[in-house]
Amino acid sequence: MDIVEGMELPAKTFTITRADLVRYAGASGDFNVIHWNERIAKDVGLPDVIAHGMLTMGLAIQVVTDWLEDPSRLLSYGCRFTRPVVVPDDADGAQLTVSGTVGGVADGVATITLRAVCQDVTVLSKATATIKVA
Repeated sequence: MDIVEGMELPAKTFTITRADLVRYAGASGDFNVIHWNERIAKDVGLPDVIAHGMLTMGLAIQVVTDWLEDPSRLLSYGCRFTRPVVVPDDADGAQLTVSGTVGGVADGVATITLRAVCQDVTVLSKATATIKVA
């Protein structure tokens, strides 16, 4: 596949439920109460229970690694957390939609800018990955 500037990666929507937060907490060891206790989350000023930032970040980069079909080509990845992903206590959960665009391509390396949105709100900013072109 030729990777060129302006190329769009296929967007992907991820569903995040409260059950996912429990599983992620167990896997990561991050049992912060804002990820499972609605009362505490609201007491500290959050609208409800929120997804772990690293879970959100991990889902977002999956758009790139799935597109590449070879995750070893990922050279770097970083972002800023701008808004939390609020996860309601229902069967639908939160919908995180991630898309990406190839920016510059030079010297065998391409930069990809990701956009992660939940409920029409951008939740990650400056989400950028660099990949090996070939």
